[in-house]
Amino acid sequence: QVQLVESGGGLVQAGGSLRLSCAASGTIFVVNAMSWYRQGPGKQRELVAVITSVGYTGYADSVKGRFTVSRDNAKNTVYLQMNSLKPEDTAVYYCNAQILPGVSDGPVNYWGQGTQVTVSS
Repeated sequence: QVQLVESGGGLVQAGGSLRLSCAASGTIFVVNAMSWYRQGPGKQRELVAVITSVGYTGYADSVKGRFTVSRDNAKNTVYLQMNSLKPEDTAVYYCNAQILPGVSDGPVNYWGQGTQVTVSS
């Protein structure tokens, strides 16, 4: 059984910063790409940032230059540093990881439970 547990959400004023964390635990052989998604009120879930197992990163245009994704492979943890936050960044943020639970398993997508980020104007 694999679990992704997120932390770090909260309420912040526009222009402020938050750092989200997501730790994968359980039966894990390999963790491939790890990603952050978000879903704002009345909106579809969208990809925010992705980082591969070797550190290549990608970002949505709306967060480039403000958000930074990183990971600690030894801890199976991914982070999202969010700076210069805007009210439109308000959303539930979800962690996603592509994980091989065992040596003979194929990759499986796992999701965290989500953490609320609210940016006040």
